Amino acid sequence: MSQNQWTIITLVLIAAGGGLAYWAWQSSQTPPLPPGFAASNGRIEAVEIDAATKTAGRLVQVMVDEGDFVIPGQTLAVMDTDVLNAQLREAQADLNRAKTAVDTAKSAVSQRESEKLAAESLVKQRKAELNLADRKYKRAQALIEKDAISAEELDTEQAGFFGAEAAVEAANANVAGAESAIKTAQSQVIQADASVNAAQAKIERLEADIKDCTLTSPRNCRVQYRIAQPGEVLSSGGKVLNMVDLEDVYMTFYLPTLQAGQVSLGAEARIILDAVPQYVIPAKITFVSDVAQFTPKTVETEEERQKLMFRLKAQIDPELLKKHIRSVKTGLPGMAYVRLDETKQWPERLQVKVPE
Repeated sequence: MSQNQWTIITLVLIAAGGGLAYWAWQSSQTPPLPPGFAASNGRIEAVEIDAATKTAGRLVQVMVDEGDFVIPGQTLAVMDTDVLNAQLREAQADLNRAKTAVDTAKSAVSQRESEKLAAESLVKQRKAELNLADRKYKRAQALIEKDAISAEELDTEQAGFFGAEAAVEAANANVAGAESAIKTAQSQVIQADASVNAAQAKIERLEADIKDCTLTSPRNCRVQYRIAQPGEVLSSGGKVLNMVDLEDVYMTFYLPTLQAGQVSLGAEARIILDAVPQYVIPAKITFVSDVAQFTPKTVETEEERQKLMFRLKAQIDPELLKKHIRSVKTGLPGMAYVRLDETKQWPERLQVKVPE
């Protein structure tokens, strides 16, 4: 075979190979989106939650490891509570003393009320004596005019009358003193009740602090990092674990000015992950940045303004997340698609398709 023939055969094979490569490349490309839609690369993210201490103390035990899935109310870590338990016992003793003080103050009120009743009875007795002394004095005054009694006897009845008046006034003063003593005793009851309430509040606060020493998961989460280890002494607010909230998952992506300006909050979106391209996950737009993220050095022309990129968030349907909560993972890359025109129908390839 001649050199020219080999050259021709080589060129034909190269052309055929190039054609096959182009066909394969074409077949692998994603069909273009119809008007009214936009797309961009993105990555799955979730709200992060830190399990942190409320009060300072020593970390006793961490119950979970990195990568673990945790449910609401599950115990994550335990702090030392020896000091708080001692303070609680002290507060309980203070409460018992305060309750005893209340009983003592109430007994004092009862005693003062009894003294007031006795003083009031004495007033009645003194008034009766005054009434008798008054009649005797008036009778003596009538008899002295008839010389039936001596002046000395009149003086005696007059002294008895004035003495009876003084006795009534003294008895009334005792009643007033008893009323004042009752008010003082009642104020002591109020103070003792306040001490009871203060002691009870202190107990409730310490019980809450002791309860907070057991760190629990607030939601369905996955542990990302163990920040502290058992035996470490943490300050108030010290972080023990970092977790991601698997009930609040979204994809962050970026769109240029013209497309971002057409996106409204609540707009429908679709997410396709590289790891599971066979599924089309429903979502909605919950955030559109009002500040450009990528800004050229100068923005003086319309062409340069088109280069501005805005950040968006596509929130995955919470009900769908709950159904597959243990399979949810963050950090996965994929594509986000958003509908700019609500009158447009989603293309067939972007119809919702989720695992059963």
